[in-house]
Amino acid sequence: MKTHTSCTIHIHIIKQSMSSTTSDEGSISSSCTSNSAAGTSQEKKYKGIRCRRWGKWVSEIRVPGTQERLWLGTFSTPEGAALAHDVASYSLRGATSLSKLNFPSMLPPTARMDLSPRSIQKAASDAGMAMDARIIASRESTPNNNEGLNVSVDDYL
Repeated sequence: MKTHTSCTIHIHIIKQSMSSTTSDEGSISSSCTSNSAAGTSQEKKYKGIRCRRWGKWVSEIRVPGTQERLWLGTFSTPEGAALAHDVASYSLRGATSLSKLNFPSMLPPTARMDLSPRSIQKAASDAGMAMDARIIASRESTPNNNEGLNVSVDDYL
């Protein structure tokens, strides 16, 4: 029974340190599984995204004038999902959408208004994945304050 208790503590400490990582903008942004069903602060912060129960962020957008939706992808960070939504919104709606974007200054050159729906999906997904990669790389290069907690109780017994 002693080993089971220490394993439980070990797993809890790892989960706790993993769920509180921060992004470049200083906001908590890795997992939303512990937040209420009414929505997380990240979902309210960024337009066009939502969080799955298991902590991944997704984005989709409606095509103007139709009932069709474009699936933009699943992302590790809310920022990646939000940038994907921005690219698709700009590509579908043009310059009139600039004031409603999450990151208007970060639109990549692939965000153009003359794209097919399939090309919009690809451009949006690529932009979101690139944002995810940048954020994850910056987290890995920055030492985590909770790394000292990533040990088992058995190490001290």
